[in-house]
Amino acid sequence: MSGVTPRGGDATHLTVEQEVERLRWQLAISAGGVGGFDWDLVTGHLTWDDRLLELFGHDRSTFRESIEAFNERVHPDDLPRVTRALARCAETCGEFDAEYRVVLPGGVTRWVRARGRALPDGAGRAVRVLGAAYDTTDTRDADARTSRVLETMPSAFCSLDRDWRFSYVNAEAERLLGRSRAELLGGDVWELFPDARGSVFGVEYRRAAESGEPVAFEAYYPPPLDRWYEVRAWPGPDGLSVYFLDITVRRRAQEEAEEARRRAEEAADRLGLLVRVGEDLSATLDTEEAVGRLAQHLVPGLADWCIVTLVDEQGTLRDIGSWHSDEELRPAVAAYRDARLPALDERSFLHRALRTGRPVTVERDGTAALLDVVAEEQARDLVRLLAPESFAMLPLPARGRTVGLVSLFRGPGRAPMPPQDLLTALQVADRAGVALDNARLYTHQHRMAEGLQRSLLTAPVEPDHVQIAVRYQPAAAAAQIGGDWYDAFLTPDGATVLVIGDVMGHDIEAAAAMSQVRSLLRGIAYSSGTGPATVLTSLDATMQGLAVDTTATALVARLEQVVDDRERDVARLRWSSAGHLPPVLLAPDGTVSSLAVHPPQLLLGVDPTARRSDAAITVDRGSTLLLYTDGLVERRGASLEDGLARLQDVVAELAHLELEALCDEILARLVPAGHDDDVALVGVRLHPLGRPRPAEAGPHRVPPHPPTPLTRD
Repeated sequence: MSGVTPRGGDATHLTVEQEVERLRWQLAISAGGVGGFDWDLVTGHLTWDDRLLELFGHDRSTFRESIEAFNERVHPDDLPRVTRALARCAETCGEFDAEYRVVLPGGVTRWVRARGRALPDGAGRAVRVLGAAYDTTDTRDADARTSRVLETMPSAFCSLDRDWRFSYVNAEAERLLGRSRAELLGGDVWELFPDARGSVFGVEYRRAAESGEPVAFEAYYPPPLDRWYEVRAWPGPDGLSVYFLDITVRRRAQEEAEEARRRAEEAADRLGLLVRVGEDLSATLDTEEAVGRLAQHLVPGLADWCIVTLVDEQGTLRDIGSWHSDEELRPAVAAYRDARLPALDERSFLHRALRTGRPVTVERDGTAALLDVVAEEQARDLVRLLAPESFAMLPLPARGRTVGLVSLFRGPGRAPMPPQDLLTALQVADRAGVALDNARLYTHQHRMAEGLQRSLLTAPVEPDHVQIAVRYQPAAAAAQIGGDWYDAFLTPDGATVLVIGDVMGHDIEAAAAMSQVRSLLRGIAYSSGTGPATVLTSLDATMQGLAVDTTATALVARLEQVVDDRERDVARLRWSSAGHLPPVLLAPDGTVSSLAVHPPQLLLGVDPTARRSDAAITVDRGSTLLLYTDGLVERRGASLEDGLARLQDVVAELAHLELEALCDEILARLVPAGHDDDVALVGVRLHPLGRPRPAEAGPHRVPPHPPTPLTRD
C-alpha cells in the first residue's frame, strides 16, 4: 500500500514476551469471533486468520498474503483514509483504528471495523502491526435506518456530547434552530445559543446530565429564534439526546385563549359591578343613601380610592361618600373628603367636570396636579399622604343636568385607568345619576303626597282628661296616596266620637273618595248625635244617594260619660264596625283584649239596607284604646290572625309607655321599611278624673263652646 513499504535488511525477531503477547491476542480474538491480522513490516508478509479471510471474501488459495491484496478489497473512496491511518500507526509506533467498506467479489459491500497496534524492535522502530477486524455492516445498517428515521421524523432531534458540542442534528433541528449542520456539528451549544446558558434550557440540560434522569419542559427562546419549544432530554453514555417541538402556535393560541378568558372574566366583573350598583341603588330611594355607598362598589375594582359628590339644584357641591381599598387609609380619605371642597379653586378638575359635563382624566403625576389646584394646607397634606398617580373625575348625568360627580383615584403602583375600565365607570355614573335623580323626584313626590294626605286629616280634639294621639304613615312608594283616614271630634251632647277607616285603592281617586266619605260621616255623626251603628247605616245610604262609588271599611266609636260614670271614674264605649279590624283595649292592669263585633258586618258601599248594630262596654279610667288600619298588621306570607296577635303582644310589652311614645314604638316595631300600604293609628287614653289633668293630655286646642257631659243614659 502506498505510504507503507516493507523494511529492508535482516528481520529482527520479536522477543519472547512479544511472542507470548501475540499468541494471547490471537487466542482472544479467535474466541470472540473476530478476525485477526499480523503484518510484518520488515518482510511485508500479511497473515490473516480464517475469519478475516471469510470477511474479505478470500480463501487460502486466493489470498496473496500482502498489503496489496488487502488494498484491492478496500472501497476506493475509503482507501486513502485507511492508508493514512496505517502509515501513521507505523511511523509513530502507535495504534490503528478505522472503519471502512470492503467490496467483495460480485460487488457486495460490507463495513469492517479494524483496530491494531504497532510493535517495536529493540531500537524502538515499528516492525509489526497486529490487529483485529470485525463486520459492522449490521450496525451500520441499523444506524442508517435510525438516521433515516431521524431525518424524516417531523420532530427536531439532536445529540450533545459530554463537552456540550453538537454530535448529531437532523433536518428538522436544522430548520428550527435556524442554522445548517455545518455550523452546528462540533459547535458548542452555549456559544451558538448564548441565551440558553442561564435560561430554563441551561438549567434543565445540566440537571439531566448531573442526575442521569430525563427532563421535560417548555421554554421560550428569545430573538432571533423568538419561539416556544417543548423539550425532552435523555442523558446517555455519550452525552445528551434532545428531542424538541416548536409549540409557538400552540402557546400563542393558549395565550390568546387565556387573554380571551381574562377579558371574559373582566367583562363578567364589569357586568356584575353594574348589576350590584343597580341593585343597591334601587334598594333605597333615600337620596344620599342611594349614592353615598357608590364608592364602596367602585373600589378596588376601578380605583384605589373614591369620593362621591352631590350637586344640589342650586349647583352647590357636597361630598357625601368615600372609600379606600386600604382600611388604614380610609380615615385619611374621609378627612380629605371633608376638607377638599373649600380648598379647591375654580381651576380644579372637579369643577371642570361639573362645568363641561364631561369626564376629566389625569394619567400621570396626579399628586402634583392636585396640589396645583388645592389651596388649603391641611388638604394638601392629605393629598401628599394619599399620593394619587392618576385620577378621573366623572359627572353623574340625569335628564340633561349633572346631579353628582365621582372622583376615582389610582396610586403609583397601579396603571392609569384603561379605556374599558373608564367605559365601565361611565356606565356606573350614568346609572348612579339616574338613580340619584329618581331619589330626588321620589323625595319630592313623596313629600307632596304625604302633605296632601295630611291636609285631608285634622288634628284630634282634646276632651277633659282624655288624651288622643294620631299617627299617619304613608306607603313607601312615591306619590302613592292611600285611602286610610282617622277622625276624632266632640258632639253637642258631650260624647267623643272616634273614627278609623280605609277606602279601597291607592291613588288620587281613592284619596278623593276618602275625603268625601270622611266628610259625610263627620257631618252625620255630629248633627244626628246617634249611635255608631245608626251613623254607619245613614252614611251607607248617603253614599248611595250621592253616587259615591267606592267601598270602604270603617269603625265608629263613642266615648260617653253620665254623671254616675264620672263618680265611679269609668266611661262607656259604644262602637260599630263596617268590616273594619277590631280595636285593641289596654286595661290599667296591663291586660290586652281585642274588641270584636259579632256577627261581622258588611263594608260600606255594598248593601245600604244591611242591618248594623252597636257593641258596648264600660271602660275603667286609665285604659288605652287603639284603632288602626290593616297596614299595621297585614304582611305578605303571614296570616291576619298572626298579625293581630303580634299587635296585642307588642301592646302588652309596651303598656308602661306614655301614649305618644306608645304609638311611635308600635309603628317602629310593626311597620317595616319600604312597606307598601299606608297606616293610620288612633290612640286614646282615659286619664282618671280624680287627679289633675296630665300635661300631655292638653288642652292645647279648646273649642269655642265646649259641650257639657251627658246627664243621663
